[in-house]
Amino acid sequence: MRANGNLKATRAPVLMLHGGPGYNHADFLATLALAEERAVILYDQLDAGLSDQPNDPRNWSVERFVSEIDAVRAAFDLNELHLAGHSWGSALAMQYAARRPAGLLSLTVSGPYFSTRSWEASTLAEVHTLPSPVRDAINRHERAGTTDDPAYQNAIGVYYKKYLERHPEPDYVTEYKERTGIKLAPTVYKGMWGPAEIRSSGILRTYDGESLLDEISAPTVVICGEYDEMSPAAAAPLTKRIQDARLVVVADSGHMISLDQPEIYVQTIRTHLARAEQVSANHLHALSPISGDNPVHSRKNHQRYPGAYLI
Repeated sequence: MRANGNLKATRAPVLMLHGGPGYNHADFLATLALAEERAVILYDQLDAGLSDQPNDPRNWSVERFVSEIDAVRAAFDLNELHLAGHSWGSALAMQYAARRPAGLLSLTVSGPYFSTRSWEASTLAEVHTLPSPVRDAINRHERAGTTDDPAYQNAIGVYYKKYLERHPEPDYVTEYKERTGIKLAPTVYKGMWGPAEIRSSGILRTYDGESLLDEISAPTVVICGEYDEMSPAAAAPLTKRIQDARLVVVADSGHMISLDQPEIYVQTIRTHLARAEQVSANHLHALSPISGDNPVHSRKNHQRYPGAYLI
């Protein structure tokens, strides 16, 4: 757990929640650019990254992982903060925000995981777009539980190249991973989610956080890659249920937006945090709600979120 930047800066810190379960803070290295103006807090959840890994399934509950947020707040004495979560981390962030905790200034969720039901509806629709031999191999081996088969690994690689990570990760991320030895923690990933991204067969197979969306009051930005595993089309109706939310789509990005388009990802977050702080300063209760069902490409929207567009 590390705070990068000045915790006593005028602008409130942002706490980043990584995905997985079992991914790690290395995916957020791009956000350290925000440390020029505020503290950026990165940490690895239990059983992931550089944190302890007892790999005890008794720890694998949503509530226990959400409790880590308050533990980090207490460790750094964070009276105010912004919360940003990616994928699985977005579910934790939304769980926390729905409780309307004091001092939460804004919420950022990227590659959002609202529920397993909505996630699988999106990923299975994407699988349907793949060539039939690839699609058939994915479905056949996932049904049979033979996901270690090389044919499955080749097929899921095709899906990942289109919808998970479309571009090589930045050199600084690769170098950091090699230097620290940080990598995916397969035990918690497989135990909580499953063998791959498309379907869940683990503890989270029945997870549903959609009922919480109406309870979130913090200014929220939902960020999707244009080719996200949670597609913009699937995310749009769920985003609308959050009373004060905008959906931003990052062009030519898969699910790993911070790796595919790091500069745009960081600028989108920076813009949102600044807007949220202005709302707080003016004692306003809402940003402009999202509207419409289709992407709107406009000069005004590109000025707000360079390289991305609002839905």
